[in-house]
Amino acid sequence: MRIALIIALAAGAQSLITKLLPRLREAIASQQESLEGMQRVRTLSRVVRYALTVAVSVITVLLILGEFGISVAPLLGAAGVAGIAIGFGAQSLVKDYFTGFFLLLENQIRLGDVIETGGKTGVVEELTLRYLRLRDYAGNVHYVPNGQITIVTNMSLGHAYAVIDLGVGYGEDVDRVIAEMRTIGEELRHDQDYAPQILDALEIAGVEQWADSSIIIRCRFRVTPNSQWGVRREYLRRAKQRFDREGIEIPFPHVKLVTP
Repeated sequence: MRIALIIALAAGAQSLITKLLPRLREAIASQQESLEGMQRVRTLSRVVRYALTVAVSVITVLLILGEFGISVAPLLGAAGVAGIAIGFGAQSLVKDYFTGFFLLLENQIRLGDVIETGGKTGVVEELTLRYLRLRDYAGNVHYVPNGQITIVTNMSLGHAYAVIDLGVGYGEDVDRVIAEMRTIGEELRHDQDYAPQILDALEIAGVEQWADSSIIIRCRFRVTPNSQWGVRREYLRRAKQRFDREGIEIPFPHVKLVTP
């Protein structure tokens, strides 16, 4: 009867896990403001469900063995030794799961983010406890084991900067060029297609470098996540048109020969 009671209690606990945990998961997920947050909650709930199921199963087996008069102490010792052996044999797999769990828990990576990690750059399409799936600009899919993720560069968290370097000839008036750059920035900022993406006015850093054939002037926009590349391309397109119209030289590499 005690064994039957243990089995009944274990079945009841497993039923509660199966029924209540999904409801709790969906209740928490529905309160999230983004799809990424919902996906994070659902992924973590699967981890919790698996852990609770394993815990209930192990406790049930140990209690039943105890009712049969079998000492569980030697079994626990053997299980500890076996666990150590398995741990040494599957270190990389265990590392993948631990790293994946903390990546999800700390919300370092979300679906749709553009990140660089493991020597690869791309959009996050899937994050599990074992691997990270990225798709790069060319459409190539990269699977990065979580254990190989040591440094994550997230280009989509909070906000981003569209950094632009413009090269002009040494004969140009730098102050005039900067004034034209500000005008281009204001025009782009008030464009109905790009205004929602640009968060602040253009920030001019100033002269960045004296290059071999040009003076490099750096500027940047603070933009919404994943908008930096489109804003930068459009700014460069408009800058080329305006510089041509205003007669500002955009130099190409050249060599000046001086003969005696």
